[in-house]
Amino acid sequence: MLELRIAGRSFGQPVLGEVFATIERGDRICLLGPSGIGKTTLLNAIAGLDKTISPEAITCRDNLRVGYLFQEHRLLPWRTLSANLQLAGATPQEAEDHLTSVGLKGYGHYLPDQLSLGMARRAALARCLAVKPDLLLLDEPFASLDPVMAGELKTLIAGILDANPGMAMICVTHDDTDAGILANRLWYLDGKPARLQWDDAVSDPRLTHEILGQLRKLELTR
Repeated sequence: MLELRIAGRSFGQPVLGEVFATIERGDRICLLGPSGIGKTTLLNAIAGLDKTISPEAITCRDNLRVGYLFQEHRLLPWRTLSANLQLAGATPQEAEDHLTSVGLKGYGHYLPDQLSLGMARRAALARCLAVKPDLLLLDEPFASLDPVMAGELKTLIAGILDANPGMAMICVTHDDTDAGILANRLWYLDGKPARLQWDDAVSDPRLTHEILGQLRKLELTR
């Protein structure tokens, strides 16, 4: 589906080292690692937003539809939720259907600033779905949400993935629980410059916390 052959990325000093990986349809990847290590940088490279990364470093991306849920909702504040989704390619009925699927039925005429943070993030997720993504990128989607809202959003995303088994996902998070709920594969980014220190399938979600504990011990040792 997608192959990464990233030689590195610097911002005055090296941030990412070599990153080689393959993403297959149905992969649910949670990307973890220390704060500031370069997780969002890697996600932006995969999305094609970092124009300093050679297009040849992300093969087959041009053939994929990518939905990106940023940390900020990035909805156009002067357009209604329905209009925001229609700009992403949805018909008016599809926009309403997508909003309904994220628990926002009847909110199509609302402006983004009329929503709570949790509702705005769900609306942004609906906009991601409007592009009918092959690959869903999530950058800390549960940050700043209270535990109830975060739990509801996790359940919502898990349900969307279950309903679309061919969709792949990469979710940046700091929370082991997110990986236990959403992931069937773990990436762990660490080092200076950062590289994938772990890339493997998760056969049993109960092992996620143990695996991440061991990786963090290695991080402290280094």
